[in-house]
Formats: sequence, C-alpha cells, structure tokens
Amino acid sequence: MKRRYFLSAGARLIGAGLLLPPARLLDVAHADTPAEAGAADPPDLVLARGEPRSAVAAALAAVGGMERFVKPDQVVIVKPNASFPRPPELGATTHPDVLSAVIDACLGAGARRVLVVDHTMSDPQRCFQINGTEAAVAAFTKAKLVSLDKEKTYRPVAVPAGKALHETAIPAAVQKADVLINLPTAKSHSATGVSFGIKNLMGLIWNRECFHQDMDLHQGVADLATVLKPQLTILDAAVILKTGGPQGPGQTDPFGGVVVGTDPVAVDAYGTGLATWNSMTLRPEQVAYLRYAAEHGLGTLDLTSLRVEELG
Repeated sequence: MKRRYFLSAGARLIGAGLLLPPARLLDVAHADTPAEAGAADPPDLVLARGEPRSAVAAALAAVGGMERFVKPDQVVIVKPNASFPRPPELGATTHPDVLSAVIDACLGAGARRVLVVDHTMSDPQRCFQINGTEAAVAAFTKAKLVSLDKEKTYRPVAVPAGKALHETAIPAAVQKADVLINLPTAKSHSATGVSFGIKNLMGLIWNRECFHQDMDLHQGVADLATVLKPQLTILDAAVILKTGGPQGPGQTDPFGGVVVGTDPVAVDAYGTGLATWNSMTLRPEQVAYLRYAAEHGLGTLDLTSLRVEELG
C-alpha cells in the first residue's frame, strides 16, 4: 500500500467514522492468573531447554498451561517468523517443531481453529515449504496456514500512542481472532541488532517500507507494539542465528530452548542475554526499540524485578 494512498484512505474512513480502532484482540490485557484457582502465581519468564517439543511443553506447564491463554472454541492466531526460504538449521525462521508443539498445545486447550500467519519477505509458498512451516501446519486438521500477501485482506488501524507511527493496516483475521500468540525466533538483525518478539510483529502489517523510509525504525516498531499485543510470547531459541540476520546464513548456536512469558518486553530483554549478536554483547537497554517499548509502558527491561524459572 502506498503511504499517500493509505493516509488519504484513512482520512476518508475517519470522516465516515469507519476507521477501525484496535480490535478486541489488540486490546486484550495479558493473562495474569494461573489456570487453576488457588494455584501459586506462575513465574514471569520461563527458559526451558531440550528437544523443541518437550521444551515447549515444559515451559507452558510452568506458566500455567496453554489453558491459561486459550479457552474452548476460541480462534487463535499464531505468528511465527516464516519470512525467509531457509531450512530450520540456519536459525532464520521459527523452528517447525516449536511451531508444531504450540499448535498442538492450542488445540489441546480446546481452540476451535488455529491460524498460522505471516507476511513473508519473498514468495510465501517457497518460504513455507523450505522453512518447514507448511509441513508443520499440515499435520493438524484444525490448523490453517495463511499467507498475508493480499492487500485486500488488511484493514486500517489507528495508533493513538504512536510517536512515529500513527496508522497502519492489519489483517482483518488478526483483528477478529480471540488470542494472539507471538512465536519469533532468536536472531541477529542488520538494522536493529536483534530480532525477537516485538520486531516479529512487523509480519502482521501491510506497509513495512514506511518504517524504513519515513520514520525511525526502532520507534516505529515500538509504536506498533502499542496496538498489537500478544497474550503470550514464545521465543524460539532452538537454533540461534548469531550473525548474518535476519535471513542468514551466519554463525549459529544449537541452543535448544524456548523463552516464554506474557510481558513482550521482558521476553525480548531476556533474549538479548542468550548469545552475542553480530559478535557483540548487548544489554536490553541498548536495543532502542526495546527501550522505547518500555517507555510506552508495554513491559519491563528490569529482569531483576521478575521471577525467572530456568528448566533443563
């Protein structure tokens, strides 16, 4: 979508009273109670290591189970990073075994439908086939893989709290869903240093060019997170791409883990400590979009204030 067209179209919709506000999915507060009444408060963050399926299962159990986030008959959006035609061992995309475990957990919690979505950076069919996303989704009859490559499926959304980004376009299916689960992979990034959960949300918008051409990229990414609010973030660190991101190839670390939490800033902050990125050690506050997201009140960078549980 051309920026000029979007702005003029948005103005017409505002005048008609039709510009979509952040929908129920975008406004849902983070779940903050365990699945079972009377249970102890779950940890704020969980790092689980091991084979992807078992790591996901252990981490979810520690935070109260997928039933804490997904209720029977709900429609769930799962947003992996499937943007590149890279095999899983290169670490540029969400590992298909991690994705499979998350889909299985959603359906086990009673989800009516799981939609796995991404707006890929190149041909979606080729991306989904090579990175394993297609095969992972095809194993489940109640899951569907959706490419977000059709402009007509997007609807305008205002970004009231945005400092650089004031409007964007998000797929109608994402706005209508009951639950959003963000499923990024842990990797380096040439423009932002790292790409974890908050950066992964850019795969849910139509016009990405304006982030690079019309505004400070870090501020735009943080602004986007004020309207796209996952109920759960699961950072895939099965294979960490330490250099050459976002698409690789580069130096990888077979870390074999996942980081799970409801605070998207805290999950990403914890992720910065998992490896060196482009041969540099980063503190969370050195990643500008994380700092700006914290300033928006979207979460905390202070990991010492959180209860963190490490498994495996």
